[in-house]
Amino acid sequence: MRLIIKKTSDEASKWAANHIAQKINSFNNKPFTLGLPTGSTPLQTYDELIKLNKKGFVSFQNVTTFNMDEYVGLSDKCEQSYHYFMYHNFFDHIDIKKQNIHILNGMAENLEKECENYEKAIKDAGGIRLFLGGVGEDGHIAFNEPFTSLKSRTHVQPLTQDTIRVNSRFFSGDQSKVPTKALTVGVQTVMDSDEVLILAFGKNKAKALYHSLEEGISHKWTLSAVQMHENAVIVCDEDAASLLNKETTDYFLDIEN
Repeated sequence: MRLIIKKTSDEASKWAANHIAQKINSFNNKPFTLGLPTGSTPLQTYDELIKLNKKGFVSFQNVTTFNMDEYVGLSDKCEQSYHYFMYHNFFDHIDIKKQNIHILNGMAENLEKECENYEKAIKDAGGIRLFLGGVGEDGHIAFNEPFTSLKSRTHVQPLTQDTIRVNSRFFSGDQSKVPTKALTVGVQTVMDSDEVLILAFGKNKAKALYHSLEEGISHKWTLSAVQMHENAVIVCDEDAASLLNKETTDYFLDIEN
């Protein structure tokens, strides 16, 4: 595992964007499959990737994407949906082919079948080369809330009150408007990717980072599953790393330097 500690989230986001661009470019215009998150954490990384694309440093012409999750009951036209989020904040600004974009359908008539088909689509695409993700305050990745099986696949996930509270900022602060369920890739779906790249910014993510890195693997902190991944990278700012032991941060800073 690598832990990249940058002074600010801006510096960390630039590092992550350049890392992703380099990975795509290393495939020399061959198909590259990229897993993507939503939320406020990846926005700076998306902005940097847009800049790199517009400057000609990276192209998404041969990139296929699979998003982590989508709310149940929101159409792709709803401004709070992750379909809308991704197009508004990323896809509309890069040279990706629309047919290469995959996002779970929260309006599907059969949600379980939608989840099964999503796993099949990932497999048919040859698996995910790099899965970018964030982490919740309670240590969840995607919508895999605490105590979700670490072997889980794409599934329907009830959301905790804490997640609903945090995400209400996207619904004008009204928790009653936040959906109570989501479709999400599973922990194992993420772990099956060739590389996992996790972003963690701010003091509110420090507790999750501490438990996931310095304590044992546990379904209470689903991010802790990255300890088992052969090629995991966590990129954080100093605030998110503030609860880590000095020996831990010194080790990773020494390795990177």
